[in-house]
Amino acid sequence: MKRFALALLSTLALATSAAHALEYSEVLADKSQITFGYQQMGVSMEGRFGTFSSELRFDPAAVDSARAAIEVELASVDTGLPDGNEEVARKTWFNTADFPTARFESTAVKALGGNQYEVAGTLTIKGTTRDVVVPATFTPEGDTGVFEGSLNIQRGDFSIGEGAWKAFDVVANDVLIKFRITAAAR
Repeated sequence: MKRFALALLSTLALATSAAHALEYSEVLADKSQITFGYQQMGVSMEGRFGTFSSELRFDPAAVDSARAAIEVELASVDTGLPDGNEEVARKTWFNTADFPTARFESTAVKALGGNQYEVAGTLTIKGTTRDVVVPATFTPEGDTGVFEGSLNIQRGDFSIGEGAWKAFDVVANDVLIKFRITAAAR
């Protein structure tokens, strides 16, 4: 009888924990953002992307099955100046006519302890795909969760800035991409 009671309690405990598992999968675009920073002639510059879509599946209790994909509409860039927005859309920079989107897709997520994670994946910009590892944090906030992180890329690796802009004397090679993705739990 004791064995039966223990087995029953174990089964109930597993069922209860499964019922309380939360999967964050509904991205709240109005509470999310993707920004970038770089140096131009030694001056720090910042910008953001106004339009992007995300697919997300994240359960803190099942990190191995986590998945994320983010697709950014490059023409939605906001450099803070209309002329700057037009310039970076041109062929020498993002070439939005031929490459309208940039895409990140995760291949693995690793828990590092606390709310720290490492998200491995591929980043594709202007037809070039590179493997990247993105350090990120996850913070539950009521029935939503916030994912934050940053990734330093080399713009030259993706041919962002061609011709006269290929040199890094005016616009630096380092670009820091930051994200804050808020998702609702289901």
